[in-house]
Amino acid sequence: MLSRIASSLFWIGRYLERSDGTARILDVHLQLLLEDPWVDEDTACRSLLGVMGSPAPAHCAREDVLRVLAVDRSAPGSIAYSLGAARENARRAREIISAELWECLNTTAARTPHQVTSDKVHGFFSWVRERTALAVGLMESGASQDEAWHFFTLGRSLERADMTARLLATRALTEASGASWTTILRSCGAYEAYLRTYRGMPSARNAAEFLLHDRLFPRSILYSITRGLESLRELEPRLQRAGVSDDAVRMLGKVRSELEFRPVADVLVDLPAAMAGIQDATSAATEAVALRYFPENVALNWMGDRA
Repeated sequence: MLSRIASSLFWIGRYLERSDGTARILDVHLQLLLEDPWVDEDTACRSLLGVMGSPAPAHCAREDVLRVLAVDRSAPGSIAYSLGAARENARRAREIISAELWECLNTTAARTPHQVTSDKVHGFFSWVRERTALAVGLMESGASQDEAWHFFTLGRSLERADMTARLLATRALTEASGASWTTILRSCGAYEAYLRTYRGMPSARNAAEFLLHDRLFPRSILYSITRGLESLRELEPRLQRAGVSDDAVRMLGKVRSELEFRPVADVLVDLPAAMAGIQDATSAATEAVALRYFPENVALNWMGDRA
């Protein structure tokens, strides 16, 4: 496979997952600002922009968050930018992707609004989740699980691990409210799955364990890292007799081992630092993948990625 095609497929996966994850985070946390009078809007909005890697203005309000993270096409962390970038990468890979996927991404980018009024915010985020789910479903159901599918899946897996880490890092935003862990679980679409697993209201330990360590829930960090490793090994199936030569495999393998064997109580002692480590690892793995498989392209890290 040509490296430019591999790069495009990898970034289509990342940008779709980024759009979906950002929509989920914004939908839940902006709704919390409306419902909880005890949350300071300026502090919460600054913290949310910081977690998402975007600079905050002098006086930050809900409208600023919407502009920077939802509709600003010049902001690398925004939904509109990600949907447009996914469409552009799909254009470069037209000979590989299906006509249905191209039409989905092209239509989604064209219909992304330039502004969203306050009464249509929830509808916009729901639309983004539906469109990204449609695009992923077209790839999952209509593509052979060959190299193209594995690059797409690898991109999605790395981005999903990063987005879940960012979601966990937002816990500080809702400490004043009794529903902080419920809010985070809803952001991941994990609330019902959590209740079926633990059969009780969310606690810090159980909710963190579910989003960090659960091997069956698709948005947990362990599940995402494991799936990314599987795709990497399918792309380079030859195993070395001693050690691991692929830097991305080494980095993700280290993260998976730490997740599997580090008690969740230890992670909760300094959750922001632990999540920063996950983001560092996914960023470094992205750079390693880019250097190995598409070295002529600069890794398209979004604002806030750690080098």
